[in-house]
Amino acid sequence: MKPGNNTATIPQPTRVITIYWRLSNLYFWFFALLGAMMPYWSLYLDGQGFSYLQIATLMATIQLTKVVAPNVWGWLGDRSGRRVRLVRLGSLCGAFCFLGVFLEPGFYGLLLVMLAFTFFWNAILPLYEVITLQGLGSDRERYGRVRLWGSVGFIVAVAMIGWLLESLPLSSLPWLLLPMFAGIVVAAFLVPQEAAGKPEKGPRGQLIAILKEPAVLAFFSMNLLLQVSHGAYYTFFSIHLEQLGYGKLAIGLLWSLAVLAEIALFLVMHRVFRLCTVRQIVLGALALTLVRWVMIAEVSDVLFLLVLAQCLHAASYGALHAVSVQYVQGYFGRNHHGQGQALYSGLTFGAGGALGAWMSGFIVDDFGTSPAFLGSAAAMAIALVIAWRWLKPPPQPSP
Repeated sequence: MKPGNNTATIPQPTRVITIYWRLSNLYFWFFALLGAMMPYWSLYLDGQGFSYLQIATLMATIQLTKVVAPNVWGWLGDRSGRRVRLVRLGSLCGAFCFLGVFLEPGFYGLLLVMLAFTFFWNAILPLYEVITLQGLGSDRERYGRVRLWGSVGFIVAVAMIGWLLESLPLSSLPWLLLPMFAGIVVAAFLVPQEAAGKPEKGPRGQLIAILKEPAVLAFFSMNLLLQVSHGAYYTFFSIHLEQLGYGKLAIGLLWSLAVLAEIALFLVMHRVFRLCTVRQIVLGALALTLVRWVMIAEVSDVLFLLVLAQCLHAASYGALHAVSVQYVQGYFGRNHHGQGQALYSGLTFGAGGALGAWMSGFIVDDFGTSPAFLGSAAAMAIALVIAWRWLKPPPQPSP
């Protein structure tokens, strides 16, 4: 250090550990909120007297805003380079808009409230994925360990909320969600500014050319159908189990089991990549997801088989998401990474999830929950054909 220089040099291992924990913190709270909402929000809406079709519409808003929000905010992040500020703004606005739930505004009012808060909430994650990868720098292999804390947050919230709702009325759920929103806001302001990176601009024509590639179209089509198949799961799985006589704590534990399986896979995913090709992983995971939906439709009353079906979440989310991150990074590169991540979130989790929720709502309204999961299996059969015919391994990302 030169004389008069008051800036201490932080040892590299210490800096890596500090960045790791500060990045992990927001994943924990973001997915804790997701874990507190997804298993129980449909039960809360059911308790408020909404019809199955209204429940499906309200749940679909969580996915629908992913079509628009990540693309708008991803574009702003790529152009400005101020992704950390955008994440902080999104966390504050999302928490503020959620307060409208306490006004008990009825179906259309609640629809507007959910559209508002999810618009900001869904903008956070795609931006944060880019922040995380840039913040880790050459230590990108730590991404799985950072993202792991999102799964931990999901499990903690699912179990805790399920336990609380055994003694509290479902109408108290919005109050139980407030600490999660507060955690997201605090964690957003702990994100290190240096992780934001510099603005990276690329020609729009190059982005359009990427999107026209058959393998990229196959990638998005496969993932869209994957999320369509999850529509019944995220909207009606808890109601499906409640109709079979499972209690709220048991429902929460079954949701947690799925995420535990996902965590286990994340821990060994690097070994899976060494043993199998990307194509083998994708086809195997799609096939196992199809089996999972059939099992939930037909044998959910047998606890052992239901446990096995929930363990297959490691394939239907863990494996396919890990592969998809590689596809986005490989195809869109540095110049369009933010927009590529936003498109992945919007076109698959957003459009696919919303479409799946709505379709399952119509099926459940007319036929019941089990046929909705058989419809999910049909969507996976189509995804398998697309992946088998057109999907190719992703290119290596540019340095």
